[in-house]
Amino acid sequence: MIAETVCSAVSAAGLGIAVVTAYRKRFLAAARIAAYALVPVGLVMTGVVGWLADTALSPTAWAGFGVLGAAWLLFAGTRIVERRRGGPGSGGGAARRSGREAVAPAASAPSLGRPARPAAAPRPEPGDDFSDIEAILKKHGI
Repeated sequence: MIAETVCSAVSAAGLGIAVVTAYRKRFLAAARIAAYALVPVGLVMTGVVGWLADTALSPTAWAGFGVLGAAWLLFAGTRIVERRRGGPGSGGGAARRSGREAVAPAASAPSLGRPARPAAAPRPEPGDDFSDIEAILKKHGI
């Protein structure tokens, strides 16, 4: 009895928050909050605690399943809208918001053939090994 009252109060508070959020023109967030708020009422109506006793033929339980289904549809619907808009969970992030591509614009397409062997690097002559280093050291007076 107390569990039903607490869950109902939590759901009522959540729906009130959803109404305030919708009043602030944040409808996607309001729909998601409403979905979260409907879950406790749906769980109470399904009779999760007394599942084995009287769930199968109870019209209240099936109404609870309907409420849970509505909550799930709200979750799924808001995710679809959020992905189409390119919102926070879409993975595009800063690159999409800034209008730039996430891939470098000069990136080349992968080749489909066999990779060509890289040309062998020319070997320095025995006397030229440290000539560039010596030039740098002389330039700095060392």
